Amino acid sequence: MSFQRVNALAKEGTPFLLISDFKAQNVEVYTKDELQKSDIEFCICEDFEYKEHSHFLQKMPSDFSDYKKKFDAVIDEIKSGNTYILNLTQPTSIETELSLKEIYALANAHYKLRVRDEFVCFSPEKFVQMKDNCIHTFPMKGTIDAAIVNAKAKILSNEKEMAEHIMIVDLLRNDLSIVAKNVKVEKFRYIQKINAGEKELLQVSSHISGELAENWREHLGDILAALLPAGSISGAPKKSTLDIIEKIEKYERDFFSGIFAYFDGESLDSGVMIRFIEKKGDGYIYKSGGGITLDSQAELEYEELQDKIYLP
Repeated sequence: MSFQRVNALAKEGTPFLLISDFKAQNVEVYTKDELQKSDIEFCICEDFEYKEHSHFLQKMPSDFSDYKKKFDAVIDEIKSGNTYILNLTQPTSIETELSLKEIYALANAHYKLRVRDEFVCFSPEKFVQMKDNCIHTFPMKGTIDAAIVNAKAKILSNEKEMAEHIMIVDLLRNDLSIVAKNVKVEKFRYIQKINAGEKELLQVSSHISGELAENWREHLGDILAALLPAGSISGAPKKSTLDIIEKIEKYERDFFSGIFAYFDGESLDSGVMIRFIEKKGDGYIYKSGGGITLDSQAELEYEELQDKIYLP
């Protein structure tokens, strides 16, 4: 019913916020009036000024051996031809003196969302943007510590990272082709800087675009439903990879790696819900991960998963 409501609201030109879990099974839609009565905050900011903050964050990661078992299971599935790239994630317990509301207020990020006292995300990754009868997506795949000597050259020349990025770009080209015409890669593998607590990370992105039908707003809910789950945080081929994720990860992502979107009456912008902290009882869980291909090394992937755990 939620995606049908999106069709109706967008056809009327009524602004709304949509929040979807990873599987697109739990979808919440709020008009402006409904948002005012709910304990939800969001912000989509193309340009923000990075402000330095110093706050306590203690990571309590699971043993590498536990991650290695899941990693090896993914590699077996790749060798069997059941997936080519799979985004393997896991939860990590963390401690901080901040509340979710305080984390949201202090966070520096392109996409920020806090849902009640349940979770907060501060994501750098766009899902899709729809404007002027065009759809755009900007997959992020490939991360390196900016402090490494020649970091930019190393990440762009890394064959494993290149292969991983190509697979995701190809997947998202195919996804956009379901809902749009004349899909093309506008810009391939460019670098963005992301401030990640005590580290600065370099992230590799691409830009893909397509042409929408003139009446796309009448079908906006159907378009979003067709594109979910987001390809950049699932894998390829999508259907079989989603089955493998369910089998190997052995925990519920819930809203982590889902999306949130805002429709202003004319255009839509949306982010992938990564960099995600969830309230669990009296503590917090940070969910993070990365793409696995046949050339991946477990130690490096585990390190990347830990690097993505930070307060922004």
